[in-house]
Amino acid sequence: MTMMLSSRLAASPAFFRTRFATSTIAAGSSRRSLSALPSWATLDPASLGTSPEPYAVSNLVNGTWSTSQTSMVIPNPMDKDAPPVCTIPDTQGHELGPFVESLKSVPKSGVHNPLKNQERYLQFGEISRKAGAALSDPATADFFAKAIQKTVPKSYAQAFGEVKVTADFLNNFGGDNVRFLARSFGVPGDHYGQFSQGHRWPYGAVAIVAPFNFPLEIPVLQLMGSLFMGNKPVLKPAEKCSLVMEQFLHLLHDCGMEKKDVDLLNCQGQVAEQLIIQADVRLTQFTGSSRVAERLLEKTGGKVKIEDAGFDWKIIGPDVDDVDYVAWQCDQDAYACSGQKCSAESILFAHENWENAGLFDKMKENASTRSLEDLSIGPVLTQTTKSILDHTARLLQIPGSRVLFGGKELENHNIPEVYGAVEPTAVFVPLKEMVKDEHFDACTTEIFGPFQVVTTFNDEEMCHVLDACERMSHHLTAAVVSNDVEFQTTVLAHTVNGTTYAGRRARTTGAPQNHWFGPAGDARGAGIGTPEAIKMVWSCHREIIMDTVVPKDWAQPKAT
Repeated sequence: MTMMLSSRLAASPAFFRTRFATSTIAAGSSRRSLSALPSWATLDPASLGTSPEPYAVSNLVNGTWSTSQTSMVIPNPMDKDAPPVCTIPDTQGHELGPFVESLKSVPKSGVHNPLKNQERYLQFGEISRKAGAALSDPATADFFAKAIQKTVPKSYAQAFGEVKVTADFLNNFGGDNVRFLARSFGVPGDHYGQFSQGHRWPYGAVAIVAPFNFPLEIPVLQLMGSLFMGNKPVLKPAEKCSLVMEQFLHLLHDCGMEKKDVDLLNCQGQVAEQLIIQADVRLTQFTGSSRVAERLLEKTGGKVKIEDAGFDWKIIGPDVDDVDYVAWQCDQDAYACSGQKCSAESILFAHENWENAGLFDKMKENASTRSLEDLSIGPVLTQTTKSILDHTARLLQIPGSRVLFGGKELENHNIPEVYGAVEPTAVFVPLKEMVKDEHFDACTTEIFGPFQVVTTFNDEEMCHVLDACERMSHHLTAAVVSNDVEFQTTVLAHTVNGTTYAGRRARTTGAPQNHWFGPAGDARGAGIGTPEAIKMVWSCHREIIMDTVVPKDWAQPKAT
């Protein structure tokens, strides 16, 4: 995950913090006169990273688009010699006043709730329907897919898939489904005239700190969930890709959402932290690194729902079949989006039967087909080439370890040095060495890029595999690749990962709109996408007990 707040940004290369007097070009002035662009769009994806005058992203606060005194330059992630992708406001602490005022104006009871402004449930059902229809239009979907590719280089299929999941989510909550999220329940009371009602109640002013790797899907699903439940959110997107959500807000406004319903803040992490504290934000939903999550939890007194780091495991059982399919899925899980998914396959435990069946050779063959030309491999935005290769070298110090494939810098690239450029990499580490205290932390360190650790086990060593899963600190996704019911049950019964696939087609990646996605085993964990996730993250329980009828024969009892 990208690290969004001060501890990450303090260590960021100065390259990302280049400041200059803000351009006077307004967001709307760079609109291209191409009929293929949506009417609400203020940029042309084709010009991003090619125009000598980069597009200028704007802030949005209390219904007004604005900028800041200084700006950050977002470099072209594919070509260090090309023009920047865009500039974004580098909002400073002394410029937060309008954002603080906007959030503090929101009551704790929210903008709407089951007893107030109920028509907004219907309004957002209609907004969601219209936005879903817009994203389902091929031209609009292509607009967002190409905008995503320019900021977070990934294959068109991966970028388009992100748009599709977002569209499906929005379609799911069209019509009455928004107000169904706020469904109440009643319980009979103790006597005539008394009954209790349980309600889902908003928090009021909330914040969303979103990651870079899914610049549309993750922030949209969390943003809409917060709005559905009656909150007023401020969205702080990742700097590298904030233009994607700026454009989505233009789409929402075109679909009928009031401009005052969402604030958009572009800034560095410590400034976002300052706003959250100064505005007394009631709840922050954070997706990003575990280190920043822990800092934010401390600063806010625990008022954070987190979806942080995911060191995700895959265990392949003893029953060998469909080797080509399993090899393909391992490649997709580890290296799609250049491994920059919180659900990416970080470690593979394969029963020795699969090595004998040639699984690793097929994985190597699949990885060799990945190319910069189609962005099936691309720049790593939170690691440098050196840091990834240094980690590889550290693992190769472990007795018996070896590079299965990769472990080298990409050839013939012009990716900026502040990013990573490495081949899809797998390092084999013997299980007996991996579980040793002196090696375990290194073997289970998440490298947010095209990198995985691979090991094998036999029937007698299954206890060590389960012990390794128990010792890992984060439990987001997992896969149990086996159709052996007893093996499946053993693994599932002794593990905890919040989104776990099981069966021959099991994968670690996959956050569609039709099932829960989020960690387990952590009371602070946030889910995404489903009604259950929205209600859990973006509302709290409020009980209202109605007690209205005093019996006609009531007599005052003795004091107790």
